[in-house]
Amino acid sequence: MPAASVRALRGPAVRRLLALRREGKLTTTRVRSAADVLGVRERAVWRWLAAAERDEAAARAPGERAAYPGRFTVTDEVRALLALWKGNVAAVHRELAARAARGEGDPPPSIPTLHRAIRRDLTPGQRAGLAGGERAARKHDMFLARPRGWRNHVWETDHMQAPVLVDVDGRARRPWITWFTDCATNAITGVAVTPVHPSRESVLAALRSAVLREDPYGPFGGLPEKVRVDRGKDFLSRTVTAAFDLLDVTVEDLPAYTPHLKGTVEGLNRAVESMFLAALPGYARQPRPGKRASRPKDEVLLGFEDFTARLLDWTRWWNTEHQPAPLRGRTPLDVWQDDPTPLRDVAAADLWTFTLEDAGTRTLTTRGIRFRKRDYVGPWMTGQSGIQVRIRFMPHHDHRIEVYHAATGHYLGSADLADQATEEQVSAVRRARAARARRLKKDLEASQRERYAAVNQPEAPQRLGTLTTAQAEAELAQAAGTDLSDLAMPDLIPPAAPPADWRTPPSLVTRTAPGRPTPVSSEPAPGRVPGSTAQTTEDGDAS
Repeated sequence: MPAASVRALRGPAVRRLLALRREGKLTTTRVRSAADVLGVRERAVWRWLAAAERDEAAARAPGERAAYPGRFTVTDEVRALLALWKGNVAAVHRELAARAARGEGDPPPSIPTLHRAIRRDLTPGQRAGLAGGERAARKHDMFLARPRGWRNHVWETDHMQAPVLVDVDGRARRPWITWFTDCATNAITGVAVTPVHPSRESVLAALRSAVLREDPYGPFGGLPEKVRVDRGKDFLSRTVTAAFDLLDVTVEDLPAYTPHLKGTVEGLNRAVESMFLAALPGYARQPRPGKRASRPKDEVLLGFEDFTARLLDWTRWWNTEHQPAPLRGRTPLDVWQDDPTPLRDVAAADLWTFTLEDAGTRTLTTRGIRFRKRDYVGPWMTGQSGIQVRIRFMPHHDHRIEVYHAATGHYLGSADLADQATEEQVSAVRRARAARARRLKKDLEASQRERYAAVNQPEAPQRLGTLTTAQAEAELAQAAGTDLSDLAMPDLIPPAAPPADWRTPPSLVTRTAPGRPTPVSSEPAPGRVPGSTAQTTEDGDAS
């Protein structure tokens, strides 16, 4: 029998022996038999019985070290020091000893006693939380499992940066994966891959592939009842939320930093790395020989197209051949096909319209449609000049827009960017922009680099680097021409004086205009109505 199970039997055995003693039926044979079962000596059982008769608490945990008035316990001070020193018990002991030497508390116990008190008074989750924060403490929590529901009942979505370097236009990048998963069947309903940081366009592309059930997306799809998202700005953008509203899909926005609330897609993120990405060339977390984990210079990376094709093949394998443990020997496809829940489908053209962003109305002119300081033209525009149209477009796809009649809402057609640059021109512009960015970054780092002298004694920091008088005057003159506060010329029209009851700082008194003198009240002249004023010749004719 395991030692933990034997220890758990001590309490019931001692309480049974106590009952036999009260009834006058306790014999040495019974005590000896209990000692054999519990794996202790007979004397230990007699000692437990004597302690249990003196204190009922001893009968609940026989053999455990009983609490006594002088036993050390974990206090709030010890908990605060554990959080300060990240769970380092030795550092906490040194701090307590230092405080006791200064007369700020009692001397601490020995380090083994401190270890025992921490293990006894704090749970594993509390110890992990004091050492590593809330995320570390959450690993020791217990989480309930949601009921699986039915297909398209709840979806979960997330972004994941693949730990694989991929060749994207000659540069090594880590692509991002956006996918939707069905919580009832563990099926991957939709996926989209982006070479760089994802955006709302990535979410909309994955959503289209998740909803459509025609080739090459099916058989999974249809409209879900609810979608769980985290607080990512891409999932909560105006375009994405409007698309979900039009499709009659409820969006459940989960609290921040709660990945356990969308465990299906988080489990998929972990599974794809261990089951697929770790075997690809360019895996960024691959253990490498040597002191520095650098990537071999002769390593051949996958192209972005090849990486996407392999990921889609793995997605099909996951849906049709893999048997996740929660499905108990069945594939996601089997569970999907066995579910009789009816599906809600949307036509591909309507889904495309729902996932476009509205850009307002424009006037179709002889040069086409002006949008974002560029002209868009289409063959259907012939003879349509002068009408009002409404523009919808896919985010970040600047090469094409979709045009609808502003009054009737009928679809007129697509319009392409006029005078679009060639691929060679775009590549040259991107190279020039990258070179300019590198040069600017280098200049900024050089201008902000400061060096200080090394010291081996406590003293004020000494900045290194000297300037000549001519260099200092040249930089100050250059900076003076760009400072807007100096160009404002406050002395040309000084601000008016503040009210008399305001307290003006001495530094601002000289920069304000002097106040107007307060008029001195005088007695009205005989024959003049009080409150009236004399009219001067400057105000007009005095006659």
